[in-house]
Amino acid sequence: MFDLDKWQEIFETIRKNKLRTILTGFSVSWGIFMLIILLGSGNGLQNGVLDQFKRDAVNSLWIYSGRTSMAFDGMQPGRRIQFTNEDYTRTKDSGLDVDKISSRYSIFRNNIISYKTEYVSYEIIAVHPDTEILENTSSTKGRFLNDIDVENYRKVVAISTILEEALFKREEPVGKYIKINGIPFQVIGVFTDHSERDLQRVYVPVSTAQRVFNGANRISNMSFTTNTPDIEALQQMEKHLRKSFAARHKFDPEDKRAMWINNNMEGYQRTMALFAGIRIFVWIIGAFTIIAGIVGVSNIMIIVVRERTREIGIRKALGASPKSIIALILLESVLITSVAGYMGLVGGVVLLEILAPHTQIEFFMNPSVDLSVGIQATAVLVFAGLLAGFFPAWKAANVKPIEALADE
Repeated sequence: MFDLDKWQEIFETIRKNKLRTILTGFSVSWGIFMLIILLGSGNGLQNGVLDQFKRDAVNSLWIYSGRTSMAFDGMQPGRRIQFTNEDYTRTKDSGLDVDKISSRYSIFRNNIISYKTEYVSYEIIAVHPDTEILENTSSTKGRFLNDIDVENYRKVVAISTILEEALFKREEPVGKYIKINGIPFQVIGVFTDHSERDLQRVYVPVSTAQRVFNGANRISNMSFTTNTPDIEALQQMEKHLRKSFAARHKFDPEDKRAMWINNNMEGYQRTMALFAGIRIFVWIIGAFTIIAGIVGVSNIMIIVVRERTREIGIRKALGASPKSIIALILLESVLITSVAGYMGLVGGVVLLEILAPHTQIEFFMNPSVDLSVGIQATAVLVFAGLLAGFFPAWKAANVKPIEALADE
C-alpha cells in the first residue's frame, strides 16, 4: 500500500544528493533516448524502402528481354531477344501459379500528347488491364482499361492526375478526346500512383497500340503476380519460365543477359528479414546502453546503502523487517530509473516528431516508434530499476544491527 512516510524519506534522500541523482539518472535517460532514436530511424529506413515496393505489386515477377551473351545452336552471341504476344499467352496458360498478368509495349518515338492548345510529352505505355494491380495504381475518376478495350482495339486512354492538371486544368477530362502522336484517344479515367515516375505516363490497350503504332505482335516486357509465398517455389518458377522462353527464342537457359527476371516477392522477403535483423541489432545496442545506466544506478544505490548503514541498523533494531528495507531501496531505485528513462523516452519521441516532416527522402520516410515500443520501453525501465536496486537492497536487508550501530 502507499506509505507516505516512505516516499517522503525517498524524496528527502534525493533532495540531499541532487547532483548525484541527476548524473545517475542522465545515464539511464540517455540510454532510452538513444534506443528510441535508433528504433525510429530504423523504422524510417524501413518505411522508405517499403515505399519503393509500393510502386509495384509485392508478389510480382517482371520479365525483360535483352541480348544473348552466349553462343547457342550455331548462333553467335549479341542477338536481340524480342518478346511477342505468344509469350504473354503461353505464360498466362502455362499452368504456373499466375494470378494477374500483363504484357507491355512502350511507344518511344515522339510521345506528344495534346488537348486543344496544350501540348506535353509523356511516356506512352500499352498494357493489359491487370496493370492496374501490378503497378498499384488507383483510379480517381472514371475507370482503368478493361478486357473489352483490348479485345475491340478501342482507342481509349487512362491518364495520370499530373497529366490531367497539365492538359485539362479545371475541365472534366473523362469522355474527352486527346491526341497521342496526332491520333485521337478517348479519356476513360484518371489514375494516381505511389511512384512519381509512374505518374509521368499514360496507359492505352496493348492491342490498340500494336495496331495503331505499327507494333505488330511485339511486346517490350511482361509481368504477373503469383500467390506463391515460398522462395524455393518462386525460384523453381523462374527456372521453368527461363527454359520456356529459351526454347521459343533459341537461347541458352543459363544466359542471364538474354532474359532477366525481377522477383519482387523474393526481394521483399529478403528485405523484411534484413530489417528484422536490424531491429534485433538496435535492441542489443540499446540494451547495452541501458545496462551501462543500470550499473551506474546500482553503484549509486550501493553508496546510498553504505551512507545509511547506521540508519538501517537502527531501523532493524527497532523491529523493521528485511522486506521493508528492501522495498525502500527498490522504490528509490525504480523511481530514479523510471523518471529518468521516461524523460529520455519522451525526448526521443519529440525529436522524431520534429524531424519527421523534414526527412521525407526517397529511402527514409516517417521515422517514428509505435505504442508497443513505448510499452516495451516502460517495462524495460521498471525492470532496470528493480535490477539496479536489488543487490544494494539485499545488502541492506542483511545488515546486522550491532555491526551497523558500531559503524562510524
